[in-house]
Amino acid sequence: MALENHITKAVNVLRSRICDPKFIFSNDSPDSNYSKLKFMISSSVTEACNNSILLLGPRGSGKNAVLELVIQDLLQQYPDSISVIRLNGLLHSDDISAFKEMARQLCMEHQLLFSKAASFDDNSQFMVAMLKECGLAHKTVIFVLDEFDLFAKGKQRLLYSLLDAMQSITSQAVVLGISCRLDADQLLEKRVRSRFSHRKLLFLPPSMEDSQSLLVRMLTLPIDSSFPHDYAVEFNKNVRVSFLLRFKETLNKYLNIDSSVKDLLRFLFCAVSHMDLQTGFLSRENFEVAFSSIQRHPKLEFLRTDCSELELYILVCMKSLELKEQSLCNFNSVMKEYKSVHDSFQTSRNACLRAFEHLIHRELICFTDNRGQSLSVEFRPVKLLISPAELHQGIGANNSCPVS
Repeated sequence: MALENHITKAVNVLRSRICDPKFIFSNDSPDSNYSKLKFMISSSVTEACNNSILLLGPRGSGKNAVLELVIQDLLQQYPDSISVIRLNGLLHSDDISAFKEMARQLCMEHQLLFSKAASFDDNSQFMVAMLKECGLAHKTVIFVLDEFDLFAKGKQRLLYSLLDAMQSITSQAVVLGISCRLDADQLLEKRVRSRFSHRKLLFLPPSMEDSQSLLVRMLTLPIDSSFPHDYAVEFNKNVRVSFLLRFKETLNKYLNIDSSVKDLLRFLFCAVSHMDLQTGFLSRENFEVAFSSIQRHPKLEFLRTDCSELELYILVCMKSLELKEQSLCNFNSVMKEYKSVHDSFQTSRNACLRAFEHLIHRELICFTDNRGQSLSVEFRPVKLLISPAELHQGIGANNSCPVS
């Protein structure tokens, strides 16, 4: 019973680590984005200067997680010197709604009465006045603009007003833009770009080696009084040895598909959740189950189970046309290829057309554009939405398997 309790406790410890951004991203190395961002913002707070920074990188690379950790640390370090205003381009890309939301949050932060009837100009002037007041009170306003590239559309009045107000020596603010577009700063107008600090932090998916070292660190139990010494030592030895011999293959297979930090943690959480509570150790099967449960392929499942023989023939013919460098084709060209492959062609044209339309409905193929909507389905160009490897794997597991 005591061993079972320790095993359950080990699973809970590993899960809590996976769900704790501080354990994952809080790296005191001076080369880490966490340390760089914390230094930039804290310098702006302590030296009473303005700053604007872009956090760039693909989704799931940890931009928001690192920023939230830095803001939490700074709020604890300077509780009376920082206020945070958050805007999202998906919600506030319109200048009027952005200024209204900014004014509302500023009023909440400083316990002021917010007026819903205030105009665009009123909110803009209020923002400038608040920046001056905060500067005189030695308080830094941190503006977090998520989906920054969406604010760069249109006339960019919000960005211009905000960055222009920061040119005053009495204001004290930091603008943090978060974007998946690496060229986000190039979207800015000349008048906005001239007021931007052009400081950028690039967040990239971890390399294969970084991912492996991170996982080993996360899966290693502490050697202290929390767990029986022999169990913790054996568990850690199993992780290190088995990881190099057995886990690594499954992990590499997963990382070749998706190497973002967010999805990697989801994969690891699923693997830990399937740990055998009888043995108390992680096994390769745990990672295999996690891989199969996360990487579901509805199109591949449809190929294996629900695709008719005629539909499989159509897909194989489209693949054949791709190999002949005819990537764009229509129903008529597919039927021509079908007749050349299937000598005993006796299927009616209407049945082939219904099968063709069913493949479009299941999104295994699609029309290349919407410009030919007035044309009949038979003449509109289409393309495959599955890779040759997926097609080969799918038809190989199907009882009705045409020869390609």
